[in-house]
Amino acid sequence: MLAVINAFSPDVSEVNLQNCLAHSVAVTHASCKHAPLFLLETSPGVAEVTFVEKEPAERHAIISWEQKNSCILPEDLKNFYLMTDGFQMTWSVKTDDTPMPLGSMVINSVSKLCRLGGSPMYALPNAPTLADLEDDTDEEDKPEKPHFDSRSLIFELDPCNGNGKVCLVYKHAKPETEIWFLDRALYWHFLTKTFTAYYRLLITHLGLPQWQYAFTSYGVSPQAKVGRQDPVHISQKPRGRL
Repeated sequence: MLAVINAFSPDVSEVNLQNCLAHSVAVTHASCKHAPLFLLETSPGVAEVTFVEKEPAERHAIISWEQKNSCILPEDLKNFYLMTDGFQMTWSVKTDDTPMPLGSMVINSVSKLCRLGGSPMYALPNAPTLADLEDDTDEEDKPEKPHFDSRSLIFELDPCNGNGKVCLVYKHAKPETEIWFLDRALYWHFLTKTFTAYYRLLITHLGLPQWQYAFTSYGVSPQAKVGRQDPVHISQKPRGRL
């Protein structure tokens, strides 16, 4: 990950990023809003860090969500919402004198923590649901995959800029939750057992495009890799020449 950022902008100090990352992954929820902001703003090659300040979620809003969905939010996610009702941060890198948008970190607010599955995908008669289209096979020696039927309750934590969805998953009406990534082909990929672990993962990868695909068997798409390399060519282009 550090090599990718350095490829975008040689001005980014690897030692500086490593020190910041070591600090950021050890943060408590009390400082959850400040660690990635500090990390990015202290990196010379990063530009235009935008952090959307959010008020804490009202406790009654959390209780209402739990009653509506007949499940209890995990304690770490609930504590997160009681300090900030969601999370949104974007940042750019400097290519010559022009900032180029690159990173995006999002955690949906309580009101946008919506359930997936059950309803038709298209507003047409007899349209298929997600449960009709999902891959229903489980692999040996791997965590049981979520399902869009009554076996699981699935809620969207991050829309991933349209490249998939990071989801909070309850299985078989159990109180324990897991964090999974649903790719655009509707295949599931396990990320972490807790929201806290996922939040640290989000910070560590700094919201780089399609970073969740690093946890799939096929990795980041060729298009995203090309997009990550283009700024290198732009920044190395001789000035004053076409």
